[in-house]
This record gives sequence, C-alpha cells and structure tokens, in this order.
Amino acid sequence: MDVVFLMIKEEWFMYEEKYNEWLQKDSLSDELKAELSVMSETEKKDAFYKNLEFGTGGMRGIIGAGTNRMNEYTLRKANVGFGEYLQKKYGMQVSRGVVIAHDNRHKSREFAKECAKVLGTFDIKCYLFDDLRATPELSFAVRHLQAIGGIVVTASHNPPNYNGYKIYDEDGCQLTPKYADQVIKLVNRVDDVFSIETLDINVLKKRGLYEEIGETIDQAYLEALDTVLFEEKRDKKIKIVFTPLHGASAEIGLEVLKRHQFDVIVVEEQMLHDPDFSTVKSPNPENKEAFALALKYGEKHNADLLIATDPDGDRLGIAVKHEGNYQFLTGNQTGAVMIDYVIRKHKEKGTLPKQGMVYNTIVTSDFGAKIARTHGLDVVSTLTGFKFIGEQAKLIEKTNQEFVFGYEESYGYVVKDFVRDKDAFQAVLLISEIANELAQNDHTVYDQLLSLYDEYGYYLEDLVNIGLEGASGEAKIKEIIDFFRAEKPNDFSEKKLVRFEDYLAQKAYVDDQVEEIVLPKSNVLKFIFDDDSWFVCRPSGTEPKLKIYIGVIGDSLKDAKAKNEQFKNEIMKLVEQI
Repeated sequence: MDVVFLMIKEEWFMYEEKYNEWLQKDSLSDELKAELSVMSETEKKDAFYKNLEFGTGGMRGIIGAGTNRMNEYTLRKANVGFGEYLQKKYGMQVSRGVVIAHDNRHKSREFAKECAKVLGTFDIKCYLFDDLRATPELSFAVRHLQAIGGIVVTASHNPPNYNGYKIYDEDGCQLTPKYADQVIKLVNRVDDVFSIETLDINVLKKRGLYEEIGETIDQAYLEALDTVLFEEKRDKKIKIVFTPLHGASAEIGLEVLKRHQFDVIVVEEQMLHDPDFSTVKSPNPENKEAFALALKYGEKHNADLLIATDPDGDRLGIAVKHEGNYQFLTGNQTGAVMIDYVIRKHKEKGTLPKQGMVYNTIVTSDFGAKIARTHGLDVVSTLTGFKFIGEQAKLIEKTNQEFVFGYEESYGYVVKDFVRDKDAFQAVLLISEIANELAQNDHTVYDQLLSLYDEYGYYLEDLVNIGLEGASGEAKIKEIIDFFRAEKPNDFSEKKLVRFEDYLAQKAYVDDQVEEIVLPKSNVLKFIFDDDSWFVCRPSGTEPKLKIYIGVIGDSLKDAKAKNEQFKNEIMKLVEQI
C-alpha cells in the first residue's frame, strides 16, 4: 500500500510541477494562462500527465493548454523535429520548400502559420495555401511543386475540440515508420518548448521563405482529377446530393462534380466551414448519422446518390437509392464495387496492365481482393494507414508493375497515384460515374453490390470502436491487447484458430510453424479461423480508442449478418471480462 501511495504521490508532483512551470511562464499566451487558471485537478492531470505523443501518424489532440494538448508550443516542438530532419536529409535542397495546408478547425490557420514560422528558422521555404484545402490536394501539391515535404493541420473527423498535425515526404506520402521514427527522436530531444525560435511571417516573406499558393495548384489538381473518369462524355442520368460536412471539400467537391456535368444538389447548411460541425454529432461519413441532412435533401429532390466527405477531404461515404430507400455502403463494399468497375473498364479499353497491382490493408475485407485476383491482378496488404499504400506506389514506379487501385476499409480510396494519400475527390468522381453508368440500364450501385456478392461470396465486415480516454484508458487498451496476445483464443465462436499474426513480434503462427511478417512493427493482432472469418485488435493511431475489426463470409447476406453478429457478441463478451 505504501509503495502504491508513493507512486501516486510522485505522479502527482510530476504533473503539478509541469502545470506550475507553464503557469509561471511570461511568454505563455493570455488565452492559455486563462485556461490554466480555472483547471480542475482532473483537468490538470490529463493536460500534463504526459507529452502529446508525436507518433508515426503525426500528432492529434485536444486544443488547449498543457503538454498533452494541441497548442502553439507543442506544435513548435513538432516542427523543430521535422525541420531538423529535413535539414539533415536535404541540406541545401531545403530551398525546394514544404507545402502546408489546413482544414476548417479551430486554430487551424494559426497553427499552419506557426509551422512556417518555425521551419523558416531552418531556412526552409514554406508554401501555405491561401485558405483551407483538402489533404489530397496537399499530397498532390508536394509533388507538383517538387517540394521536399508537406504538412496538413487537421484532426480529420475527430470532435470539434481536437486538432492535429500530419507530415509528408517529397512524394506526397505520409512518412512511414522508418523515417517518422527519425523525426520522433528529434522531436523528443526538445526539452524547453518556450525557448523555440520563430520568425515573423513578414520577415519570412522578405527573405523569400514564405509564399501563399492557391488557384494555380487548384487548376492543376482538377486537371489531374479529370483523368480518373473512364466515360466522361456519357449523358448524365443521375441526381447527386453532396455534403462536405462543413469541411475543406466544400468548394472543390462541388467543382469536380459540376466540371463533369453531374446534376448535383449541395446540403447548404453543411457547405459552411463551421469548426463546431454544429449540424452533426460527428463529421464522419462512416457514420449514418452524419447523413441526416443529406437524406432529407435526397428525399426532397429524389436523388439517386448521396455523397459525404470528411472535414479534411480524404474519406468518402455514400448512400444509394434502391427500391425507394437509401442503402448505406461500407468502405469495403464501396471499394469492391470500384475495383470491379476499374478492372472491367480497363479490360474494355485494352488498358489493363499485365502486372496490375491492387493495394489494401490487413483490416480490409477480402472481398475486393478476391475480385482483383480473379481478374489476374496481384493484391498486396499493408499495415493500417494509407501511408503504407502510398509507399507501395513509390516502390513500383520503376518496375513492370503498375498501380491500379488502392483502398482501405475506413472509406479511403485512390484510383490514380498522382496523389499518395486517400483522395475523396477521385472517389467522388469514380462512384458518380459508376452510378451513372448503371442507371443507363435502370440499375443502382446496390444492385451491382448484390451481383458481386452472388458471384464472389457474401463478405461482411464490422468495426467496434471502444473509446478509452486518458491515462486509465491507455492502460486499459494495453491490458486488452496483452490479454489477446497471451491467451490466443483457439476455439472461438465454434471456429478453430488456424493462423495468429502478431505484428509487434513480426511473426505469424500456423499450427507448429512460425513465419516471419515482413512489415514494420505495429501493436496489432490478427486472428484467422478455419471458415475464413477473422478479427483484428489494434489501438487507434490518432484517437483514444481500441479498434476491433471483424470479417465473415456467409452463404447469403442474411447468413453473413447472423454470423457477424454472433462473432461480434462473443468477442465483446471476452473484452468485457478483461
């Protein structure tokens, strides 16, 4: 008991000391001082019990005062690490610059400028977009401007009180662990966030280290997006409702649809760049609730297709009018429909590569992979995170292999690899073209999905998000994953475990055999059973959540739904007992 008491007392003094240090800093902004002065003891602990983690996916957290918060000081620390990394790697070539974009969140513009103010001290020129822009356009712009890297200030679909920071390499791809780890080490070397040097924007302009960009990049990106379509001149029969969910897709999302003569109605209330996302509980197109207003517009205008993109414009969700009702498709289902269409169109035009490549992730359904392999394409599964798909696109550039499609279950797709991240605008165009072509024969995207199920099998997936915030939540996530790693449930839901993959150990266990996993280390576990069902446990890289992914195959859609529900319930019973 005395040992436990001493540990608690020591932990208390650690965060209390950090709190007092911040409060007494003369350079701390009045806004953050005011916030600190009214913090409860619980709020103090959560704001100071650790440093906001800069991981392989960048940095994301609640906006506010503290070492565990997104603010100008923690952001400056991240940029010192990135700046030192770029300077060491590129030397005099840092003059090629870094491109910076941001979404519509609170503090996003200010944070974007802070990035430039720190990088400028390393003589790194920064190209900042003149207003908010979507993540895929940032990825495109890095390569278009031949910059050495990129930054996006965004927290994607997190709640309104969050913001974040993602870094990109010269190929417009988020840094993979090999390189991100180098940045992380440099970031962690920064002890005093209050002594970090910055330069005024006007000084940077005079030195040629700051430039605002906009319309020219927009036009180049739009022209690249034009190449995604296969049947550009086909008459448009469908009506589309589009919502950017208040985010960075508002202008360009509408533009790409109108540019190709699609009949589009926007959800007016959600075209506003509202950082509070006041019309939705969560600005996440993966959630049906985010479509509430789009559904009203769809019913009013008798629309065929509802499209929603997330705040930073890299994810796309859809609902399809089918037999009088709107059917929501998952990322796995939409991806399968897209893969089938892309392959068929390439075959019609004689452009299907002899060594065509499709990329997904280890938590993505096998549905799309089966379609691709049936048509003779190779499929490679990467770790979760689109940076690994972007990395693969780079690796095959000077080979006989050609990129055909990349996607992940979390509603991210890329058709043409001029973007090395998921791209909602490519997906907007492709799914609209698919829906329009099917409409020529009075079919819907949902009809096509059912047809693919009949041909390839009834694959059905699910995702359980277990929110666990703060220090106690972090400990609980570790406890759950450690349990599954140790116990390896063998006869689970009347299924026999035939393969266990531990991506932290980089080993796969099959019967008495052990195979090496040639992917970067990651705290992820995958269990595969004798009926080809599977589940994966992994902590979210960007949110305080444990994610459990589930996949089953049924004899019919009804059978698949029943199997999925049983499987999920048994997994959750185990989790609740831990």
